[in-house]
Amino acid sequence: MSKKSTPPEKEPETEQPFLSHLVELRDRLMRALIGVFIVFIGVYPFANEIYTFVAGPLLRHLPEGSTMIAIDVATPFLTPFKLAMVGAIFITMPWILYQMWSFVAPGLYLHEKRLIVPLLATSSVLFYLGIAFAYFVVFPLVFAFMTSVAPVGVEMMTDINRYLDFVLTIFFAFGVAFEVPIATIVLVWTGATTRKSLLAKRPYIIVGAFVIGMLLTPPDVISQTLLALPMWVLFELGVLFARFYEPKEADDASEEEPDDDLSPDAVVDTGVVEDLDAANHPRNRKDLAEELARAEGREPTAEDEKRYTQVGIEDELNELGDMGSDAADVKKGPTEEGNR
Repeated sequence: MSKKSTPPEKEPETEQPFLSHLVELRDRLMRALIGVFIVFIGVYPFANEIYTFVAGPLLRHLPEGSTMIAIDVATPFLTPFKLAMVGAIFITMPWILYQMWSFVAPGLYLHEKRLIVPLLATSSVLFYLGIAFAYFVVFPLVFAFMTSVAPVGVEMMTDINRYLDFVLTIFFAFGVAFEVPIATIVLVWTGATTRKSLLAKRPYIIVGAFVIGMLLTPPDVISQTLLALPMWVLFELGVLFARFYEPKEADDASEEEPDDDLSPDAVVDTGVVEDLDAANHPRNRKDLAEELARAEGREPTAEDEKRYTQVGIEDELNELGDMGSDAADVKKGPTEEGNR
């Protein structure tokens, strides 16, 4: 007798979506790298001119006739090459962010997309503003200070590779520092903190800004202060604009202690909300309304979101409680008659 061949086991259904996500991620990374490579090809022929522009703030403060030097043999080639590569990444940053957005956008809700798109655009603009602030404001002041304190008889002869590393570090530090408003808004919007808590911790944040300035800038007071002060101002702006994204708190009249059988932050798939405070969160109301509408085979509307307000949830729970008590009475009635 021949044995029956057993059919091969099917792979889990979750494996295919995971593989499709990996393929999508690979495609997005390839597109981002291709964009960087194309810009690099266009920028590299002008790498020497770009380096002269970047070195301008230092050259203007050097004594007349002074020049920069190249210590290693390959430095005259590698330094412009590195500058062209980093410059291509800076230029294509919006394209890279767009590829990241295209990868994560399908998994976001509509209200999350409406928030993240302007944040991505604003973060790109702020990053470039940080670089411009470092070049036009910080460099002239820092180099003027450094050249003025040089001892008599000492001539500054800066290596071009070390200068480029210094410039790129400052550019990156100020570009990231100018993202403070975006970070503040995201923290408040996600509920990780509140505006009131941030304002209460303002002294610690100011001290932290100066500590970051000390770590990311050269060991001089001018560059440290020029990084810390914008971070402080941008933090205040972030707290100011975060008021438009902060979740609205529930009314004081509706704040009651939950029942013992209700677990915190519990929202079940059936739409019965077990924690009124968690469900009344603006994002939870929107997510719940969208999920229930899609479960019914239709697109969510504004009326669905209005349905899940604090009052609406309480009414639904009361109605479900009444239905449960009625069902218990109906079940209890015949039992009592049988006992009699």
